[in-house]
Amino acid sequence: MELVRHKFNAIRTQVGGIKFASKKEAMRFLGLQQLQKAGEIVFFLRQVSFDLAGGIKYVCDFVVFWADGHVSVEDVKGMKTDMYKAKKKLVESTYPITITEI
Repeated sequence: MELVRHKFNAIRTQVGGIKFASKKEAMRFLGLQQLQKAGEIVFFLRQVSFDLAGGIKYVCDFVVFWADGHVSVEDVKGMKTDMYKAKKKLVESTYPITITEI
């Protein structure tokens, strides 16, 4: 695991050649891998982009496809910026999803 600090004191972390914005996000990735091995989730996607009005994009950390059939959209947060709060509201009003903050 390679660690580098950046904004908001998050520690950029690399796991298995994949770079993450924070150590917390990397740990969630490892947790999702374990859930997949245990059969609790079918698969998951990283860095999924949602197009919004005005050419704005929102990128969530994970979209998780659970074995029971439901899908969750996750964003690993240490600090909720005003920009994040605004984009979250816009995404949830545009798409039939709820963003889960980890």
